Amino acid sequence: MKYFKFSFIILIVASWVVTVTTGCNRSAKVAADSIMAHMVHVDGGTYYMGNDFFLFGGYDNERPDHKVTLKPFYICKYEVTQEEWEAIMGKNPSYYKDKSPRHPIESISWEDCQVFVKRLSKLTGKNFRLPTEAEWEFAARGGNKSKNYKYSGSNDAYEVGCIQNPEDQATQEVGMLHPNELGLYDMTGNVMEFCSDYYGSYSSEDQVNPKGPSSNPELQRVIRGGGWFNADYRCHVTMREAVVQNVRGNGVGLRVVMDAE
Repeated sequence: MKYFKFSFIILIVASWVVTVTTGCNRSAKVAADSIMAHMVHVDGGTYYMGNDFFLFGGYDNERPDHKVTLKPFYICKYEVTQEEWEAIMGKNPSYYKDKSPRHPIESISWEDCQVFVKRLSKLTGKNFRLPTEAEWEFAARGGNKSKNYKYSGSNDAYEVGCIQNPEDQATQEVGMLHPNELGLYDMTGNVMEFCSDYYGSYSSEDQVNPKGPSSNPELQRVIRGGGWFNADYRCHVTMREAVVQNVRGNGVGLRVVMDAE
């Protein structure tokens, strides 16, 4: 009888573990499927990356503008949300998690993002990653449909971006404002977005599918797009900043890219 009771307890615990694990796996798969459903195809093309100061004003690290040619890729129309991150990673580290699960994930590092895209790739069987800086800027400009707006989708920063947000001092739900020419939301404002590249100076040479410098002595990675805390003059499409790859802050998140087959 004692053996029977012991076995029964083991069976209950085993069933609970299977139920919890299955539920977690199911939530992760639902989140992965949601991200897949929102991937936007970006045709390959050629553009001038960076800033000649004629259109946007800007800063020295945006120069020189240079010719870049890219192959096709997919990019998500939304920043990764807190609910998607939590489903796939098992926790929500966001500073603003008392808001809505549809707010973008933040308080994560570039290194955390590498774990996320690997898990997402495993769940979907696709090759997900962070965008290169060149891919990010091309998509933010509207790709081959670009109308040369100062911000991503408009010359009015407040039409397309949650920026300089004195009312809430926080992020907002993704997809609340106008999209750009490719149907991408929040590439201006909300949270800044990690790119795969090490941060470094631009070259004036023509480039094909560039991936940035091979190293950075301080392990700084590129972040783009401006955030909820930025004024409009720091949110134009060529604006670029850097953060050490293991640092977490409540103004930086991510948007994923998938290789085109």
